[in-house]
Amino acid sequence: MTPSILAYEQGYAIHVNEPGDSLFYHLDYDERSHELNMEFQHFHDFYEICILLDRTAAHIIEGSLYEIQPYDIVLLRPSLLHKTQYPKGMPPKRLIITFAMPRNIPGLDSGYTELFSIFDEPIPIFRFTEELRQAVMAPLNEIFYLSQNPSVLHSVAIHSKFVEFLCTIHRYSAENSYVREETGSSMSQRMYTIASYIHSHYQNELSLEEISKRFFVSAHHLSRQFNRVTGFTFTEYIQMTRIRNAQQMLLNSNKKITDIAAQCGFASFSQFNRIFNKLNGMSPSTYRRSRQSQSEREMISSGRPDR
Repeated sequence: MTPSILAYEQGYAIHVNEPGDSLFYHLDYDERSHELNMEFQHFHDFYEICILLDRTAAHIIEGSLYEIQPYDIVLLRPSLLHKTQYPKGMPPKRLIITFAMPRNIPGLDSGYTELFSIFDEPIPIFRFTEELRQAVMAPLNEIFYLSQNPSVLHSVAIHSKFVEFLCTIHRYSAENSYVREETGSSMSQRMYTIASYIHSHYQNELSLEEISKRFFVSAHHLSRQFNRVTGFTFTEYIQMTRIRNAQQMLLNSNKKITDIAAQCGFASFSQFNRIFNKLNGMSPSTYRRSRQSQSEREMISSGRPDR
């Protein structure tokens, strides 16, 4: 691995427009300490790309654990629950890109739909050979140097190079060599499999007894090991997953709150309301009115997205 593959300056940031605009970019070059790992998975209403520059880390997407290496490219579409777990020791360097862009450009809408299909891959992580990596990262390096010598065409040039970056990933997507590796103990692997199952079936009634039978582990052992691996009790994890998905629906749909509660697997509206208040400090209706992307916009505007 050579540092020149991707230009980097710790603490450097590149901005084009503001979060919430129909087109914006925020490129954050920095380190991330293990002590700042997020407690639970989060989501936002813009796209995110994570590129690790050194060491290794783990990315959890919808409850599934993926090991990432330097220069792996993690693509995250809006409203996808995820978090990164950074290792103990020296903070790894990484580039986090958050962005939005209009895709309904007359004459180009079908092309943009195809371009953004890379974000919909079953495993949206790309790993290339060193030769292809140089080609994929080249537009990002040009963005880095363009930002240091701004001109009247600064924003247009960055947008153009970023589209080129996405096009290059798409062009070489068939050469993606990322394979999900089974890491850790067999019991830890089973707990992440169960977490992933919860994310896929949170709308249904879930019980410790049913899951323990499905995954051939005693209920007592599952409860203890699930807490050890995820940091949450089995019930807490289900509640957090349901609430996060309810938050997405509140922000991104006009569905009735009672319907959202039922669709997210809550037995009653009163249960939903109580747990939502407990985890968010406000009612679902207040959240819908006052939190339309506000927290995520403030997070990006602060210059240190919490990931």
